[in-house]
Amino acid sequence: MGSLENGAAAAAAAAGSFKRGLAPAPQPLRAGSTRRARARSRLARFLLFEKVDYLQWIAAAAAFFFVAIVFVAFLPGSGVVERPRLVLPSRRAGPGRGGGEHPSPPRRDGAGLVGLDAAVAFEPTRLREKWARERREEARSLAELGTPVRRLGVRKPLLAMVFGDLYPSAMQFQMVSVASVLEAMGYEMKVFSLEDGPCGNVWRAIGAPVTILPEDANLPNSVDWLDYDGILVNSIEARPVFSSLLHEPFKSVPVIWTVHEYSLAHRIKEYNASGMIQIIDAWKEVFSRANVIVFPNYILPVMYAAFDSGNYFVIPGSPSEVFQADNSIANHHNQDARIILGLSPKDFVIAIVGTPFSYGENLIEEMLVLQAIGPLLQKYHSENSTDSELKVKIFTGNITEKHKMVLESVALSVGFPRGAVEHVAAGDEHNLLRTADLVIYGSCLEEQSFPSVLVQAMSLEKLVIAPDLAIVRKHIDDGVNGLLFPKKNIGMLTQVLLQALSNGKVSVSGQKIASVGKAYAKNLMASETIEGYAMLLENVIKFPTDVLSPLTAGEIPLALKQEWKWHLFEDMKHVYRVNGSLSGYKILQKLEQEWHSNLMEHPPVGTSKISEAFSAIAWEEQRANEVMDIKRKMEEDELKDRNDQLRGTWEEVYRNVKRVERLKNELHERDDKELERTGQLLCIYEPFFGEGIWPFLHQSSLYRGVGLSSKGRRPGADDIDASSRLPLLNSVYYRDILGEFGAFFAVANRIDRIHKNSWIGFQSWRVTARKENLSDNAESAILEAIQSQKHGDAFYFWVRMDQDPRNHANKDFWSFCDAINAGNCRLAFSEAFQRMYGVQLDHELDSLLHMPSDGDTWSVMQSWVLPTRSFLEFVMFSRMFVDALDAQMYDKHHRTGYCILSLHKSPQGPALLLSSSGGDCECLGIPQCAADGLCQS
Repeated sequence: MGSLENGAAAAAAAAGSFKRGLAPAPQPLRAGSTRRARARSRLARFLLFEKVDYLQWIAAAAAFFFVAIVFVAFLPGSGVVERPRLVLPSRRAGPGRGGGEHPSPPRRDGAGLVGLDAAVAFEPTRLREKWARERREEARSLAELGTPVRRLGVRKPLLAMVFGDLYPSAMQFQMVSVASVLEAMGYEMKVFSLEDGPCGNVWRAIGAPVTILPEDANLPNSVDWLDYDGILVNSIEARPVFSSLLHEPFKSVPVIWTVHEYSLAHRIKEYNASGMIQIIDAWKEVFSRANVIVFPNYILPVMYAAFDSGNYFVIPGSPSEVFQADNSIANHHNQDARIILGLSPKDFVIAIVGTPFSYGENLIEEMLVLQAIGPLLQKYHSENSTDSELKVKIFTGNITEKHKMVLESVALSVGFPRGAVEHVAAGDEHNLLRTADLVIYGSCLEEQSFPSVLVQAMSLEKLVIAPDLAIVRKHIDDGVNGLLFPKKNIGMLTQVLLQALSNGKVSVSGQKIASVGKAYAKNLMASETIEGYAMLLENVIKFPTDVLSPLTAGEIPLALKQEWKWHLFEDMKHVYRVNGSLSGYKILQKLEQEWHSNLMEHPPVGTSKISEAFSAIAWEEQRANEVMDIKRKMEEDELKDRNDQLRGTWEEVYRNVKRVERLKNELHERDDKELERTGQLLCIYEPFFGEGIWPFLHQSSLYRGVGLSSKGRRPGADDIDASSRLPLLNSVYYRDILGEFGAFFAVANRIDRIHKNSWIGFQSWRVTARKENLSDNAESAILEAIQSQKHGDAFYFWVRMDQDPRNHANKDFWSFCDAINAGNCRLAFSEAFQRMYGVQLDHELDSLLHMPSDGDTWSVMQSWVLPTRSFLEFVMFSRMFVDALDAQMYDKHHRTGYCILSLHKSPQGPALLLSSSGGDCECLGIPQCAADGLCQS
């Protein structure tokens, strides 16, 4: 037994002598120690150690658990904070940018603050790809077209600016500044608002007329949005205007919608939880209608991700932070803010702020910033921790109790008294900036725009210290309007803090820097915002040929774009809305009330099993009664058919059946107004397409609507379905290129079936929108002239070319027609007439195309009256002309998507001034008619 023990000891000694030479003297061992020594030797060989004692075991275990705790607490995506993993349809991850679902991991530097790549980057990839693709297709198609197209501008591009109200606000101020620059670029603007306010005078001062729209979406809208080349909607409170923009023919008008409110984003989760799916779907519909949704910062697209359809765009910059700061200074809110945050007047407050994009690294950054502030504690030492003069307030967007506990432990370990370091609630960030003596931007995340929290701090004349990020260096000059520290060197932040303070307060040089920063922040990001809107208009709006080209974004003079237009709002500061934070809640409350009202009127069926049972019984009885009524009616019809009837030939039966079918069709279109107009001499038809035109159509028996599509007919009206009378209009291509001429052809086709009047007229709904339609006096005058045959077979019209808003220069027929048709009006007429008449000689063609210019005028906008037989002759000529024009342009239009009468791709194709009928203009001999412009030839 003993020899075995000695042998084991000798083996161990031999093993030891192989490594270190002489082995130590053998020691007596217990029986169980042999196995422990053998196991320990194997572990020692695995760990490359000679032996592992208990202290090493404890140290290894402690290190393991420490690493595990740090890993769980600080790893991105942990329980402390949540990393956003939202992917917006408007953007995609690009090379070198984190825009995907899993952002790139951060880069850590052990010597200082955390260096991070841009973990979230918003890029409007879809929009930019769409704009680039349209430019390429336009250049290629125009090259394939062969015929040069020209812009002969006769008017300025017209924009509509739509607001929810006209009360002073940062949004109003921003859009006034942008509009004043757009006006200098060559744009013309008109302002529409659902509620009047003091800013109406500001808009009028810069030359923009103001119109107040009805706030109720059910009231008729009197705006022809086709008059505008683009619409800029500037608040979610202006949502009611989409009641018409969602319908034809206004669906093609470009809409740029600026959304700056947070209110709707905060309600999305509540709507989902409450089952208000109808409200969410309605907002999705209007968001998708806009060509571009513009946000003033990069956090709003994330908050509105539920409504994103690929049309989001960010134009960073807004004067809202400056407005808030001016309002705070004017009302002396600083002392009240200190009381709210539990601070005394002698406390020196350092505010640590960060990015709204919360990441797991935020906690590490805050810990490192606290460590940098630690050396200042020697200057603010106090025995009673609750009365410490140095207070550190931290504001981050995403905060949890675990986050607070960890940070409190770190603050205590650094040396801060308990309660000296606290987090600020989400609603108190503005109070924090008011009370802070010094503001440190503690986030090292590379951002796409300058942080708005720094703009507000600088506007409040606070000394700002920030890391030397690329976007920060662009706007902060170190030592001039702020202080910078290297994001990779924590020691430099401590030195910057020590240099910025003197005797427990901000030094004199620091105060000067803060003063310069306030002046700089007043117009910060103004240039980027103005250029952003100018660039956006260039890409979104396709100007027609009669529009003068405005300046591009690169051509804006520096003096126009480098400052906001503060002088226009000098008299408005005292009426600035205090409840500006409630912006956007009014429309939300209105929609929620409507939803609850509909829910009360139409409660969900089947709330009780007993009610369901009784409802099922009632429905069964109703079905049985209906079946009995149908059977009884069928038996009565069979008995009537068995009565003796006169026999006839198959031809007579066929004619009788066709007559009955024709009478059914006619009766389907007849109502009381149709019976009233039976004995009239005149019927004026109003062609229309889409529900958006309904408010502009007349209801009297003198007028009758002609719907170019069966989908947009008015319920209960006796409108004519043009597509059923002219199947060619079922083709979208021909319906668009023919326009109102499609209505002419549909009415003329078998005209005796629908029109039994000796005179016929047409009036465009756009004339009514411009308030240039026939007045009551003009209607009476024209009916009297027709009845008395005062002018015989005459042609009356009331919309004149010399008074057209597009013809300011009073151009002649061909010049005006060329201006609105890419300079190819005369060419199109020439080729069409050659096809119609076979004319080849130039002098014969010139004589054929001669248009008199003797001081008279021409009819435009398809608004005229003439005898029915003359109308049929006009339609016969028009059919030949349109057929020749279609044969001339059909192939090129379908091959390239363009025609020689337009600069841009459009499904409408030819847009010739086909309403060229007219002649000597002579007003009727009635005083009231002269004002109405009713003419005859």
